[in-house]
Amino acid sequence: MINALAPIHRLSLKNLLVAAIAGVTILAAGLSTARAAPSADLWPRWQTHDASSSQTIDHSQWSRLLADHARQSDDGIVRVDYGRFAETGQQALQSYIDRLTSSTGSALNRDEQLAFWINLYNAVTVDLIVENYPVSSILKINISPGFFSIGPWDKKLVTVEGEDLSLNDIEHRILRPIWRDPRIHYAVNCASLGCPNLALEAYTADNVERLLDANAVTYVNHPRGARVDNGRLIVSSIYRWFVADFGGGDAGVLKHLRQYARDDLAEKIHRNGFIDGDDYDWSINDLDPQ
Repeated sequence: MINALAPIHRLSLKNLLVAAIAGVTILAAGLSTARAAPSADLWPRWQTHDASSSQTIDHSQWSRLLADHARQSDDGIVRVDYGRFAETGQQALQSYIDRLTSSTGSALNRDEQLAFWINLYNAVTVDLIVENYPVSSILKINISPGFFSIGPWDKKLVTVEGEDLSLNDIEHRILRPIWRDPRIHYAVNCASLGCPNLALEAYTADNVERLLDANAVTYVNHPRGARVDNGRLIVSSIYRWFVADFGGGDAGVLKHLRQYARDDLAEKIHRNGFIDGDDYDWSINDLDPQ
């Protein structure tokens, strides 16, 4: 059954009302339904780049913050010590975000830009949790404009090159439409247990391809990415919400999963042949859950 708790923070008011009605129907009747994925709606001004540029941005401060405040737990999920972050790392985190937002990202080459936008998205997300800590889910940070809005994703949180940007702007108007790479979904982190892991080092032009591939392998082969329970293939709701990025249907999702699945899981996916359901856990990825 498709997850009734799809990311409704990303929907229009009209779609939000439809999703709410559909969610009630699902819960009451046990029926499944799809929802339109948020579109990769290009913001043309961010297409600007300089392919010949050798300019780099130093992300070592973000790497140090991650090393001090995040670690992979025994269950394979990276968790963040948000409480300690609030006590000892928030000033450094804000300094890093300020340095990124004062940079001229449009003057970078594409690989530098990709690292820039991913790191900015993740750093701002961590800062949001720290600012509102303690909190049990990012969904509870209801700062997006609009009466029916849920979560923080549509709030303009940073300004880059004179443009006010929300997290949704960075993900859906810059990262997804420019790079058109499904691995983007394994890079941006929504501070939730169901989300792909927050990388334990900053993205750079030199490591971005390696990290995207490594994150894809890690997530697909973790039970929250894909698993077979009693002969039923259950996948992350990410593959439903953004099915357009994963081939446009179940066949595309299955092909994508097999690309990164290790032998045992790949065989189970091949043998199963179709997707039976999906789920997602919005609980905060806190080292000390609230």
